[in-house]
Amino acid sequence: MTLPLSLEFFPPKTPEGAAKLRAARQQLYALQPEFCSVTYGAGGSTQQGTFDTVSEILMEGVDAASHLSCIGATKEKVREALGLLDAMGVKRLVALRGDLPSGYGTGGEFTYASDLIAFIRNETGDKFKIDVACYPEVHPQARSAESDMKAFATKVRAGANTAITQYFFNADAYFRFVDEVQKAGLEIAVVPGIMPITNSSQLMRFSDACGAEIPRWIRLRLEGFGDDTKSIKAFGLDVVTALCEKLRAGGAGCFHFYTMNQSAATLEICKRLGTAQ
Repeated sequence: MTLPLSLEFFPPKTPEGAAKLRAARQQLYALQPEFCSVTYGAGGSTQQGTFDTVSEILMEGVDAASHLSCIGATKEKVREALGLLDAMGVKRLVALRGDLPSGYGTGGEFTYASDLIAFIRNETGDKFKIDVACYPEVHPQARSAESDMKAFATKVRAGANTAITQYFFNADAYFRFVDEVQKAGLEIAVVPGIMPITNSSQLMRFSDACGAEIPRWIRLRLEGFGDDTKSIKAFGLDVVTALCEKLRAGGAGCFHFYTMNQSAATLEICKRLGTAQ
């Protein structure tokens, strides 16, 4: 039994990182992902690396989605990027507002992800399938949960096809968010984003930056393991597998794994779920 899933990578910064990512991808392709997405640095700072990685994935015979962020970008730059991606054979985009590199002013011709989505649709029609981000635990910069849902609705109505959540460890937050999406009359699939736990300090740092809540009991257990990497990974596998089982039992039909360019944890979670050999 296969589980519909997608995988996310980031563009490597060194030849060694690129080689490691190629090896990880080959192992992860055993999961038969529907597509693999590649992230985009602040202000488009990794655009070349992103597009190079997307191109490699396509040449490996797997569908690839490029992240595309708009903050600080001009319409001409986005138009140029869309043309490049189309020529490469990309059929799917993850459209984001994105972050500016530190020290930059706002600039650019886009304010929100919804502006980017509307621009893509105006420029290219239905040529690309568009995924957008959503936040079951509320975007860290949102004024309120209500304003966050309004912003999400604007993205959906601008032309988004699918939503991928920020990672979370509380299944109830996901189910509540899906209920609110349905109550708002938004017909869009909400795919849970899954973050394997392999590194305690890295997870704490990411979560503090992006507003993802680590439940107190998980945080305390991780802190208690100290530098015991083996125990952290074993605990992480148990926690994230249980989360996926609960999500699946509650109706989640597919998952998006934030792989961190590594294969072992994602493969083991899928094996435990009975969807990988």
